Amino acid sequence: MGEERREQQVTPEGTESHDPDFPEKFLEFMRSGWRDTTLPVGPRPEVPNYAKRRSALAAAFPGETLVIPSGHEKVRANDTAYPFRPGSDFVYLTGDHAPDSVLVLRSTGSGFDATLYLRPRTGRDSDEFFRSRHGELWVGRRHALSEAATELGVQTADLAELPGALADLPPRRTRVLRGLDPGVDASVRPYDEPGRPAETPPRDRELAAVIAEQKLVKDEWELAQLQDAVDATVRGFEDVARVLPADRAVRERLLEGVFALRARHDGNGIGYGSIVGASEHATTLHWEQNTGRTRPGDLLLMDMGVENRHLYTADVTRVLPVNGRFSPLQRQVYQAVYAAQQAGIDAVRPGVAFKDVHRASMRVLAQALSDLGLLPVSADEAMDETSTIYRRWTLHGTSHMLGIDVHDCANARKERYKDGDLGEGYVLTVEPGLYFQPEDELVPEELRGIGVRIEDDVLVTATGAVNLSAGLPRDADEVETWLAEQREAGPRLPD
Repeated sequence: MGEERREQQVTPEGTESHDPDFPEKFLEFMRSGWRDTTLPVGPRPEVPNYAKRRSALAAAFPGETLVIPSGHEKVRANDTAYPFRPGSDFVYLTGDHAPDSVLVLRSTGSGFDATLYLRPRTGRDSDEFFRSRHGELWVGRRHALSEAATELGVQTADLAELPGALADLPPRRTRVLRGLDPGVDASVRPYDEPGRPAETPPRDRELAAVIAEQKLVKDEWELAQLQDAVDATVRGFEDVARVLPADRAVRERLLEGVFALRARHDGNGIGYGSIVGASEHATTLHWEQNTGRTRPGDLLLMDMGVENRHLYTADVTRVLPVNGRFSPLQRQVYQAVYAAQQAGIDAVRPGVAFKDVHRASMRVLAQALSDLGLLPVSADEAMDETSTIYRRWTLHGTSHMLGIDVHDCANARKERYKDGDLGEGYVLTVEPGLYFQPEDELVPEELRGIGVRIEDDVLVTATGAVNLSAGLPRDADEVETWLAEQREAGPRLPD
């Protein structure tokens, strides 16, 4: 209507509003004079493991197509993202850690085909390498499709081809691991079974459950990764003990940072937010604020675990007497938890009900609470499933599965996990605790503010159990000796 029309400026994909404009002469200059690079890639040692997992999954759904996304980067603030952590099930099946990738398993007459759709490397013939946040001058060298195929042992395809591959998949013969990639979720309409709401398709829940149940049994390579993560965690605890003063206060977040430094230095990360609870903070089960200070004479609870470069994580808790010695009352509580944990570990073996590990630990804690005069009924009455009043001071379960997630196999069916039996190759935590809240008027004042949890990572073997985290002491006397040894050795800088 008389206004001058302006040509709409097209912003290249992966650029931001604050990026500068580039004159054509600069663009032409940037497009020339570059030497190409190649990566010396070869198959990873664990490639056969990924292939076996994909075969087992495809065999569970003959004649169907399975779609498993990695997930997207999540925005932290405007144009900055959180550090990307790929979907665990996707990593379990591929070993790929890149965002936006999607694994598609298609049934064929002779078995199945696996294709990994990913964002490929773009050469210097595209401006993306210097203009886009996906470009190599911004994020470094990405794998070409052929390089990724060689390294991961799976057929690869350009992510740009994924929409066409998903367009005509029949809902009745397709399952999707949903909730990771909105684009994939929208592209593959869930099959609506009569009487079932489309937003919770049972067929897709079954896919998630089958993957979770595959993950219950760890293969040899996975066990090596878990031991690697545990060993790195032990080093982190040692570093923390070496800087923990016996005679003055330090901030909880200093200790948290020392542990994270060790993880980062070794090329790892942390598997979950570290819990560093000094004094009464130890009674808050998921104390992740870490804003307090240690106090000589009090206890320090640390629940921390390294996630290694293959994303397998440890999960270990130890309680230390800050001044180096447990008081008699602290020792009584600590040894009760230690005895409960040992009872749980002793119960671990193939064929034992998962719940029986918890019951074994809780039986010891209930008797300890009775010995402390806290239970208004007998330990037997407190343990009755219609009562369980002992749980006022224990609260949580004793165990969970551990692996590529700190709470692994969460989508498994109850009859295979919570209400199931342990099997050889399972890895679970054993972590009973006693927590006497500062404001709990049902316990003597001298107990208030004491929190103790001891947690280890336990492998189910053919004949019983192996404590993967036995490199850290558990008995009260051994803890005191270990703490003194670490302090005598003094702080160390990582090599």
